[in-house]
Amino acid sequence: MFSGPRRWGARGDYERVPEGPEAQKCNPEKSASFFSRMTYSWFSRIILLGYKKPLEREDLFELNESDSSYIVCPIFEKQWRKEVLRNQERQEIKASFHKEARARKPSLLYALWNTFKFVLIQVALFKVFADILSFTSPLIMKQMIIFCEHRQDFGWRGYGYALALFVVVFLQTLILQQYQRFNMLTSAKIKTAVIGLIYKKALLLSNVSRKRFSTGEVINLMSADAQQLMDLTANLNLLWSAPLQILMAVSLLWQELGPAVLAGTAVLVLVIPINALVATRVKKLKKSQTKNKDKQIKLLNEILHGIKILKLYAWEPSYKKKIVEIREQELEVQKSAGYLAVFSMLTLTCIPFLTRISLGRLEDFLNTEELLPQNIETNYIGDHAIGFTNASFSWDKTGIPVLKNLNIKIPEGALVAVIGQVGSGKSSVLSAMLGEMEKLTGVVQRKGSVAYVAQQAWIQNCILQENILFGSTMQKQFYEQVLEACALLPDLEQLPNGDQTEIGERGVNISGGQKHRVSLARAVYSRADIYLLDDPFSAVDVHIGKQLFEKVIGSSGILKNKTRVLVTHNLTLLPQMDLIVVMESGRVAQMGTYQELLSKTRNLTHLLQAFSEQEKAHALKRVSVINSRTILKDQILEQNDRPSLDQGKQFSMKKEKIPIGGVKFSIILKYLQAFGWLWVWLSVASYVGQNLVGIGQNLWLSAWAKEAKHMNEFTEWKQIRSNKLNIYGLLGLMQGFFVCSGAYILTRGSLAASRTLYAQLLDNVLHLPLQFFETSPIGQIINRFTKDMFIIDMRFHYYLRTWVNCTLDVIGTVLVIVGALPLFILGVIPLVFLYFTIQRYYVASSRQIRRLAGASRSPIISHFSETLSGVSTIRAFGHEQRFIQQNKEVVNENLVCFYNNVISNRWLSVRLEFLGNLMVFFAALLAVLAGSSIDSALVGLSISYALNITQSLNFWVRKACEIETNAVSIERVCEYENMGKEAPWIMSRRPPAQWPNKGIVEFINYRARYRDDLGLALQDITFQTHGEEKIGIVGRTGAGKSTLSNCLFRIVERSGGKIIIDGIDISTIGLHDLRGKLNIIPQDPVLFSGTLQMNLDPLDKYSDCQLWEVLELCHLKEFVQSLPKKLLHEISEGGENLSVGQRQLVCLARALLRKTKILILDEATASIDFETDNLVQTTVRKEFSDCTILTIAHRLHSIIDSDRVLVLDSGRITEFGTPQNLICQKGLFFEMLTEAGITQDSVTK
Repeated sequence: MFSGPRRWGARGDYERVPEGPEAQKCNPEKSASFFSRMTYSWFSRIILLGYKKPLEREDLFELNESDSSYIVCPIFEKQWRKEVLRNQERQEIKASFHKEARARKPSLLYALWNTFKFVLIQVALFKVFADILSFTSPLIMKQMIIFCEHRQDFGWRGYGYALALFVVVFLQTLILQQYQRFNMLTSAKIKTAVIGLIYKKALLLSNVSRKRFSTGEVINLMSADAQQLMDLTANLNLLWSAPLQILMAVSLLWQELGPAVLAGTAVLVLVIPINALVATRVKKLKKSQTKNKDKQIKLLNEILHGIKILKLYAWEPSYKKKIVEIREQELEVQKSAGYLAVFSMLTLTCIPFLTRISLGRLEDFLNTEELLPQNIETNYIGDHAIGFTNASFSWDKTGIPVLKNLNIKIPEGALVAVIGQVGSGKSSVLSAMLGEMEKLTGVVQRKGSVAYVAQQAWIQNCILQENILFGSTMQKQFYEQVLEACALLPDLEQLPNGDQTEIGERGVNISGGQKHRVSLARAVYSRADIYLLDDPFSAVDVHIGKQLFEKVIGSSGILKNKTRVLVTHNLTLLPQMDLIVVMESGRVAQMGTYQELLSKTRNLTHLLQAFSEQEKAHALKRVSVINSRTILKDQILEQNDRPSLDQGKQFSMKKEKIPIGGVKFSIILKYLQAFGWLWVWLSVASYVGQNLVGIGQNLWLSAWAKEAKHMNEFTEWKQIRSNKLNIYGLLGLMQGFFVCSGAYILTRGSLAASRTLYAQLLDNVLHLPLQFFETSPIGQIINRFTKDMFIIDMRFHYYLRTWVNCTLDVIGTVLVIVGALPLFILGVIPLVFLYFTIQRYYVASSRQIRRLAGASRSPIISHFSETLSGVSTIRAFGHEQRFIQQNKEVVNENLVCFYNNVISNRWLSVRLEFLGNLMVFFAALLAVLAGSSIDSALVGLSISYALNITQSLNFWVRKACEIETNAVSIERVCEYENMGKEAPWIMSRRPPAQWPNKGIVEFINYRARYRDDLGLALQDITFQTHGEEKIGIVGRTGAGKSTLSNCLFRIVERSGGKIIIDGIDISTIGLHDLRGKLNIIPQDPVLFSGTLQMNLDPLDKYSDCQLWEVLELCHLKEFVQSLPKKLLHEISEGGENLSVGQRQLVCLARALLRKTKILILDEATASIDFETDNLVQTTVRKEFSDCTILTIAHRLHSIIDSDRVLVLDSGRITEFGTPQNLICQKGLFFEMLTEAGITQDSVTK
C-alpha cells in the first residue's frame, strides 16, 4: 500500500528510508522564471510527455514543500489544539459568571481561518484585481463605440483602444489563472488538513464514540464532508465577489442609463429572499441526503466485509434491496434539489448553508469523547506489572458496569491465565488493561510497554515482513528466532516471495492459523514488557499450538521473563500458570495458583468436570484446534507440486488497474442510454432554443438602438417603443421557459442515469465471484460507490450541459461577429486550429492524471478502513504516530495528482484564453479598419460577443476535456460489467420445493481448480453419502477439505466430473436454488449492524417464537432476555458489542433457524468455553439428527463418532470408511490420531 520502506528513528520518530537520489521528479516551479510561472510554461514538459506516452505516477512533479500533507497537517493540528484550549477557557469564564452557561464547541472554521488566513487573503487580492480588470474592458469598449460614432478623430486612437483592450484582457487572464491556482490548491490543503485531523481523532475515539460513528460514517466524513469544505473554499470568494461585481455593474449602468437601472436592481433585490428560502430548503435536503449516504456506505462496507456469508446463505437479494431502498431515498432528495436549481442564484446562496451542515458534522465528530490516558497509571514504582484496586469498568460512562470491583495484582514476569465461560468478561479484562474501557471507580496501574494479540487477528495489507516488524528496525538474528518460535519458517519456505510476499487485505491469502501466528510474531518481535494474549491458540493445529506454548509463552519460551496475561479456554494449560484468574459475570470469582484453587475451592474442579472423560484424557495434546477461516488456505503444502487450494491462494492483492488511452465513445454512449434518449433530445432542444432566443434578444436590442439613433422626434420613438418592448418581453418569457424546461429535463434524465448506473454497479459487484473480493481491496470497490458515483450523480450531467451550451454559444458568437465583420472568419480559422492542437496535447495528459488521481483515492479509504478495524492493536503497541504518518503519505500521493491536475488546467486556460484574447483584438482591429461602413451598435455587439467568446471557447475546450476525464468515473463504474461473473442465481430449471429430501451427496470423478493457470485443487473425487449420514472430513493442512465444501456451494466451479444431490446435478440449477437449500455453520462469526432479529432472520421468514426457540437451543436465551430491547437489541458494526463467543453462538442460531437436509459444519467453537462447546455439539447432534452432516475437522475428537470418515491428501481421497476400520488400516488417519494423542481405546469408548 505504501511507497517505500519506513522505520522508526533513534528518537522514536518516524523516518522514511530514502530510495535513491532521484527517487521522484523534483518540482521545477520554484526555479522557473517569472514569465514561465505566470504562464505555467514550466509544466509543458509533462504535457509533452503525456502526449507521447501514458503518464505514470513517477512522471508527475512533486508538491512544493509548503503544500504537502507533512507540513499542512501539523500546522492545522496545532491551531485546532489552540482553539480547543481557547474554548475551554471561554467556557470556564462563562461558568464563573453563569452557573448554567451554554456549552459551546470549539469552532473548526476558526481553526481553519487561523491556519490559512494569509493565503486566503492573497487569493482574495488576486480576485479583486481580476474583477477590476473585468470591468475595465467594457469601459475601453465604450470608448471604441464613441470612436466609431465620431470618425473625425480617425487615426491612431482606434488602434490604441484595440491594443489597450488586448493588454487588459491578457492581464486579466494571467491574474485570474493565478487566482484559480492558489484557490484550488488552498481548498485542497484545507481538505488534507481536515482528513488528517479526522484520522488522528479516529485513533483516539472512546468506545462510546466508536459506537456512535460507524466505519462507513467516518469514511463519509473523510470524503463527502471534507470535500464539502473544499468546495466552500473554492467558492468562498463568490460570497463577496458577486455582490461587488453587482455594485460595480450597477454603478456603470447608472452612468449610462440613470434611474432606469433601478428597475433591474429591484428585481434582483426581490429575488434574493426567494433564493434564501430555497437555500433553507436545500439545507434540509442536504442533511437528509448526508444521513442516507452515511447509512449507504455503512451497509455497503459491512456487505463487502461479510460477502462470503451473503453468498453462502444466498442473501445477496435481501441486502441489495436494503441498499437500493437507501439509494432511492437519496435520489428523491437529489430530485428535489434539482428542481430547485432553476433559481439562478441558488448555488451562491446555498454555499454557506450546505457547508454549515458539513462543519456541524465534522465538529460533532472532532469533539466526541476520547479515551482518557489518566484511566491507567503508567508512571508508578511498585513490584507488580499490572494492578487493579477496587476497579470497575464500563463500555461507556453511563452504562452498566461490565467489570466490577477488580482487585488483581500481577507480578512482573508472571504467566497469568484468565478463564471463564462465554460472556464472563475475560476479553474485557484485557481491554481494561489496555485502557480501552471507561474506568468508573478504583485504580489501575501498569508498568512498561505493551504488546497485544487480539482474539481476531488483525493483519495489514503489506508484505509479511512488515506485518511482523510493525515499524521496528530489522535485527536479523532475533527476527529469525521469532519466525522459528512462531512456527512460520515452513510457511516462508513455500510462499512465492518468502517474507516479502504481500499479504492481502484482512489477510485473505493466508489461513486463520497463519494470521494468528503472524499476529503473535508481531507481538514477540516488539520486545515489550507486558504481553496481553487473547486466546491466541484458537486457530492453530494441535502440534502448532503445543510448539507455540513451549517456544513462545511457556516457562522455556522466548517470553519466559516477560509478564504474560493469557485468555484461554484450554484449561489443561492451567497447571503451568503462575496465577489463574477465574471470571464470572464480570467479577473475579477465584484467583490463585492452580494448587491453591484446587485446595481452596471446588469451583475449578467443577469447571474441569465440565469436560467429557475423553476431553480430559487427551487434552494435553490439543491446545485448541479449529481454523478460523477456510482450512484450505492454512499452511503451505510440504511439496511444491502438490495440488491444493494454497497454490490457488498464493496471490497478491490486485493493484488498481489504471486505463490508458482515450475514453471510448461507448462509455459516453452508455451514460446517454442510461440518461434516456427522449431526455437527451429534449435537453438539446431546450438549450438550442435558449441560445437562439438569447441571440435574438441581443440582435433585437441592437436593431432597436440603431433605429432610435436615427429618430429625431421623441414621439416617433415612443410610437415604436411599445411594439419593440412587447417583442423583447416575449423573447424574455420564451427564454425563461426554455431555462426552466432545461433544468427539469436535465434533472429527470440525470436521475435516470444515476439510478440505472448505480443499479448496474451494485448488481455486477454482487454477482462477482468470491475470489474477486479476496484479491481486491475494499477501498477500491467503495471508491466506485462513493467518489465515482458522486461525479455521475452531481458533476457529469453538468459538464455535458455546459459543453452543449458552450458549443451553441461559440457557434452563435462566430455567426454574429462574422455577420457584422465578415473578415473575422479569416482570423477564426487558424485560431480554431490552434485551439484543437492545444486541446489534443492537454487531454492526453489530463485524462491520465485524472485516472491516477482516481486510483490514488482508493488507498486512502483502504488505509482508513484498515486502521479503524485494528485501532485497538495500534493503540496497544503505541504506534498511533506511525499510522498518522502513513495516512499523511497516502493523502500526499493523492495531493500530488490533484496538484498536477490543477496546474495542467491552468496551463490550458492561459493558452486558450490567450487565443481568445487574440480573437478580441482581431475583432476590435477589424472594427477600427471598417471605419464608417459599420454601425456603432454592431461594433458594440461584435466586441461584446468577442469578449464572451474568450470565456466560452475556454469553457468549451475545458468542458470537453472534463467530459473525457470525468467519463473515467463511468468507465470505472462499468469496469465490473465485463469481469467474469458467477453462474446465474436462478435458472430455468428449478429443483422441487422439497429438494433435497434425503440428503444423499454424490461426487463423481470431480475435479476443481481455483484458476485456469493453477493446478487442480481436487482430483478425481468419487464418493457417496447415505441419507442422514454423519461424515467427518479430515486431512493435513492444504489437503483440500474446505475446497470440498466450497465446491458443494459452487464457490469454486468444477473443472470436470459432477456433484449430484438427491438425483440433481448441482451445475444444472441456479446458485441461489442450490445455496438456499444447503446449510453451513462457517468459521468466521460475521454479524451485521442492525437488530439481533435481523441478524438471525434477514429475510423475515420466521416468527418471534421460532427465534426464541433457537436462541434457547444455543444457550443464548437468558442473555437476550436480559437485554433491554431483547430481539430488537442493536448489534454494532461487526458485532463488536458481543463477545466473539456470543457471535459464534448467534451464527449457530442462524443455522438452526435455517434447517435444511444437508449441513456443512466448519467447527465454529474456537472462542467458546469447553462446557458450552459440549452443549453446542450436543445441540447439533440432536437438532440435525435427521440431516446429512459433513464436518470439516481439525479437532479430531469432534468427528470420532461420525458414521464414516473421509481422509484427503493432496486433493485426492486416500481413505474412506468407519473410524474403527481406518484405525485398523494404520494409514494417514491413524497417524493423525496418534499426533493428536487420541488412542484406539478412546475411540471405541
